[in-house]
Amino acid sequence: MTTANLYRALQELLPQSPLQVATVTAINTGQGTCTVTWPGGSVQTVRGAGVAVGSNAFVRDGIIEGAAPSLDVLTIDV
Repeated sequence: MTTANLYRALQELLPQSPLQVATVTAINTGQGTCTVTWPGGSVQTVRGAGVAVGSNAFVRDGIIEGAAPSLDVLTIDV
């Protein structure tokens, strides 16, 4: 008989958090955080400081995951 981890099974059913791109506008090295600006203009403080000011960063769940390429943003209405 195999034992099933019900919590892990539930997590697999839930959608994953999206990976989004934001522009780093300030770095606070003392706290290990950055201020990022989203394409819509809103500002958020996120954890992580591995990306230079003015560069794009991949952000997921309020954490910088790495540098993102500088590409144009395209919005398509369906």
